[in-house]
Amino acid sequence: MSSLRSDLLLTSAFLIKGNVEGKYTRLSKLLDEHERQFVSMRDVVLVDLNSRERIQTPQLQVNIREILLAHEFLDEAGDGTRRELAREQTDHLQRVRLFFTGSVNLELAGDIRARAYENSDQATRRFFVMRAPKVRGFKHQDDPHLKKLTELSYAILNKERLSYVYDFNVPA
Repeated sequence: MSSLRSDLLLTSAFLIKGNVEGKYTRLSKLLDEHERQFVSMRDVVLVDLNSRERIQTPQLQVNIREILLAHEFLDEAGDGTRRELAREQTDHLQRVRLFFTGSVNLELAGDIRARAYENSDQATRRFFVMRAPKVRGFKHQDDPHLKKLTELSYAILNKERLSYVYDFNVPA
């Protein structure tokens, strides 16, 4: 039976949509704590960011270092714990602009916990969450899968892949 949860991963070459196998917790926590080199996914659609070509495969292994951002499609309204955490964290969020550079240059503007992108961040190791991200730097050309990137309520970001950070809250 196929899971109702659907996961989205973005690398510099592909948007990958499918179901992460063995998910025991939220995707953000799973990625942050993942000890293996590859994340296993099933029922996968890959969309090439340049050509828009699609590849469908029942199984895929994704190198965790290749992941730029991730998102877990869930009915957030039905998750009481998530709503409560969102209320608690909203007061402590700060606006930033982040850049990933490579074959596709991406810019994300949104709200994060103060300095969540730093290695010294005590709450996360490799991944952190950006709320209300605005994604720029690629043309979705009305592709339904790629267009989802512009409609995310949050994004899970790989701090090891960040190239530049404009943190408007750091004193000069």
